Formats: sequence, structure tokens, C-alpha cells
Amino acid sequence: MTHKHHARPPSAPDDGRPLRVLTLNIQVGMPTEHFGHYVTGAWRHVLPSASARRNLDRIAEFASDFDVVALQEADAGSLRTSQINQVEYLARRAGFSHWKAAVNRDLGPFAQHALGFLSRYELHDVHHHALPGRLPGRGVLGAWVREPGHAPVHLMVAHLALGRASRGRQFEYLAGLAQPQADTVLMGDFNCEPLELARHPELRRIGFRAIHADPTYPSWKPTRSIDHVLVTPSVRAAPARVLDTRLSDHLPVATEIRLRPQ
Repeated sequence: MTHKHHARPPSAPDDGRPLRVLTLNIQVGMPTEHFGHYVTGAWRHVLPSASARRNLDRIAEFASDFDVVALQEADAGSLRTSQINQVEYLARRAGFSHWKAAVNRDLGPFAQHALGFLSRYELHDVHHHALPGRLPGRGVLGAWVREPGHAPVHLMVAHLALGRASRGRQFEYLAGLAQPQADTVLMGDFNCEPLELARHPELRRIGFRAIHADPTYPSWKPTRSIDHVLVTPSVRAAPARVLDTRLSDHLPVATEIRLRPQ
């Protein structure tokens, strides 16, 4: 699998302003090419590395093709990143005028597990919530894009639990943050397959639908579809595409939505 620059998302219907959207679990910037790297590269979860810094630059170059990027497994500045807030670094490196980061799990000087947004549009009403679950440290970061003359779009990025019971509670919580009549895009690393999404009663009640089912993990030989983009019924979105670009242990997922004229 090869790295491709300037990968474009599929196109949505051509009425309304386009919004090119990407979601990616960046694994703290660490390049991972096989399962053995989880062992040999484990020290990078504690100490800074030149390879992670170089890979961040690759991620920034790739992300620069999009309007909004939702990040999971970023670090907001700790020992392992030489105190660099990776969300801010990527925003500046890729030329995004707006960015937001929120810490889900605070391990003091050793790690600041974070979610983030990079955006070419101003982000309004930014909100961060801890998600319920057996273990703390999972969250959701949300914001609104409000462009004059267009219907607002509610964006949410989340990184969900490994356990199915905790995920079920987390999906219920996320559904409660969505407004059924609003254009809402929920994306991130959900650690579950599309069938679980389709069967969750609260996601169904809101009308969330997944717009791809292709495998995203592991990036070097993907067999599991665990990174998703969900949209509410009013969102005009092209089918999402899993991009053949190996930047972490997850593959990126891209789509294009249209801001509806209002």
C-alpha cells in the first residue's frame, strides 16, 4: 500500500457549497507498518521520536487537501511530543486558519490524549464532553460550521471504547447531543463494525446512517471497518471513501458534503 498525496474525496451533489471532510486516527503521529511495530515502537508512547515528527509533517501535507479534518489519538503537548500540541502543529503546518483540541485522558507530563479539529471555516459553539463507560478517558468534541446563507452543520468527532457495553452507552450519549432536524456529521474511531451501528436503537432514532463499510484497520492489511462517518438524513453527502494512504495504524476516511443553501 503506497502513500498518495492530494487524495480527493468523492463529490457530493453539486448544489451548495462543498465541504471536504477527513477523519483520521493519527496514533500520536507514530508510523506503524505491521503488528511488530506495536512492540518495537512502544517506547514512542512515552518518549519523543524523530520519526513521529516526520510523520506529522506527512499527515499535515495530506490533510491540507481538506476543509475539515477530525483527529483522534492526538496529543495536546507532553513529554512524548516534546511539549508540542499536535493539533495546533498540524493546523499551522497544513495552513488551517482554525483548530480546536480537547484532552480526553490527562496523564500529566507523560501524555495528553486528545481529539481535534482542523478547519478552514470558523468553528462555533465548540463543546467537549466526557463519554460514559467502565473506564474514563473517552470523549467527544463538537463544533458548528455556520456559513452565511447556508444551513449550519454540527460536526462531532469521537473515539469510542473497546467494550461493546460501554460503546452502547456512548452511542446513546452521542445521539442525545444530536438534533434530529439539524445537519449533523459524527465521525471517528468507533472500534466497531457497521452492523453494530445499524442496530443501535438511539442512532436509528436520530436517523444516523453510515456512508461507507470498507475496512480501515490495520492500515497495512485492513480487515475491520472501525473508522466511520455517520450523517443525519438531511445531510447531502457523497459516499465516504477509505483512502489508500498509510499514515498510522488506521486508514483515513474522506467524504464531501454540501452546505445547504438556506
